[in-house]
Amino acid sequence: MDGSPVTVEVHLSNGLPGYTVVGLPDASCRESRDRVRAALLSSGLSWYQKRITVNLAPTGMRKAGAGLDLPIAVGLLMAGGEVETASTEGIAFIGELGLDGSIRTVPGMVSLVDAVRANVVVVSPAAVPEAQIPGGKEVRAVGTLAELVAMLKGMKPWPPPPRPVLAVAGSRVEPGGGSRARRTRFFDMADVRGQRLGRRALEIAAAGAHHVMLVGPPGSGKTMLARRLLGILPLLTRDEAVEVARVRSAAGLGVDGDVLSRTPPFRAPHHGASMAALVGGGSSWMRPGEISLADRGVLFLDELGEFQSGVLDGLREPLEEGVVRISRARSSAVFPARFLLVAAMNPCPCGEGSVPGQCRCLPPALARYARRLSGPLVDRFDIRIGLSRPAPEELMSKDRGEASAPIARRVATARQVALDRGGCLNGAMPDADLDLHAPLTTRAEAILARKLATGSLSARGMVRVRRVARTIADLEGCSGPVEEHHLAEAIEMRAGIGTLAPELAA
Repeated sequence: MDGSPVTVEVHLSNGLPGYTVVGLPDASCRESRDRVRAALLSSGLSWYQKRITVNLAPTGMRKAGAGLDLPIAVGLLMAGGEVETASTEGIAFIGELGLDGSIRTVPGMVSLVDAVRANVVVVSPAAVPEAQIPGGKEVRAVGTLAELVAMLKGMKPWPPPPRPVLAVAGSRVEPGGGSRARRTRFFDMADVRGQRLGRRALEIAAAGAHHVMLVGPPGSGKTMLARRLLGILPLLTRDEAVEVARVRSAAGLGVDGDVLSRTPPFRAPHHGASMAALVGGGSSWMRPGEISLADRGVLFLDELGEFQSGVLDGLREPLEEGVVRISRARSSAVFPARFLLVAAMNPCPCGEGSVPGQCRCLPPALARYARRLSGPLVDRFDIRIGLSRPAPEELMSKDRGEASAPIARRVATARQVALDRGGCLNGAMPDADLDLHAPLTTRAEAILARKLATGSLSARGMVRVRRVARTIADLEGCSGPVEEHHLAEAIEMRAGIGTLAPELAA
């Protein structure tokens, strides 16, 4: 996520031929000898039969990856007098070398280009879309080491600047995007039959960035609803799109072709995902996890009850702070994790717990299933509703539900109201701003006081209910205090799973 500039120094001396890399290189850096040697010979250049010392500065920082192959090769040619030093002034080189002399891209290209202090950056043609994202630098695409040497010697002109990366506005094309801008298709909410409560919950969640838990039997439409959430979310701003691209680049996923997508990411990891896969981490390479890849978008955890309990508890801090901090003995990293969490699960292991007389689970199995989710994690879901299977007449009806487009417009309006009021979405509203931005009417305060007195709401639950109620009021265009029916609906959205899964509600 955060690149660091590295200065490559190469020294040639007489003595027994050898190749040494210093400056805390990892195994891939130390293996550069064979790649650089083969690339030079394949490009018609000579390999120096001398003692070669390569220093990677600053020496106190560990170096990882093969992205230093290209600067090592250029430094070696400069030390041998093949390339003039003046020809490389103000130019940075980032790339891995193939044995045939080809230049390849490396993970984290967005952050690496952003970190170098040079005004010109030489990368492979495949890395151009990522290299252009930070901006402020001239990107030159060179395919092979032989071509690069010819350009540095002045025997061949530098290639023309590549066309800039385009921004795509979801299913709409940005003005001036031209034919290269691609359209993104979303699943439409009109395909959902019935499920009025589920549709309403997703609209509120999208408008305020509230986390949602859907509990219901198989076939009730939980996954269908969750996959249509992306179609009602607003498009990313350019800064948000750059942040998403930076995370994908750090994870080695790159960007989508030659465009900078403004579509929010949607990640749906399998329930067998490990802690490192979901939260992020690693030993030599600190890789962003699924929660960071879902930054500014949606993280959908289907079959929530099948995830390992320890893995799920790793979501607690990121849900509160919007970042994930990973610490290891040798290094640490901070990755963004501002995602909208949507979880779906069955009410019991057999899935029929909500249908009277159909559940086949024994009490011990029910208890184990309920223990998969800790109370603190469940408490972090602003909206928790139970779904049932649609009625036959709803499934057979020819009438389609409300489409995603009008819902998306209401969501965008409510989000803009929240941003203009407090500078953040309601789901992230600071506790100290609740009385200022989400005041309650007298009757609404009485309802909330009764819920707190009976223990139906925790302190965190009270805060989250008030945030959801503020979002409901914004969707209705109410700019005044939160009224009784707004708060009542927010409480209903939070306690909705009680009728389906008493163990989870407890």
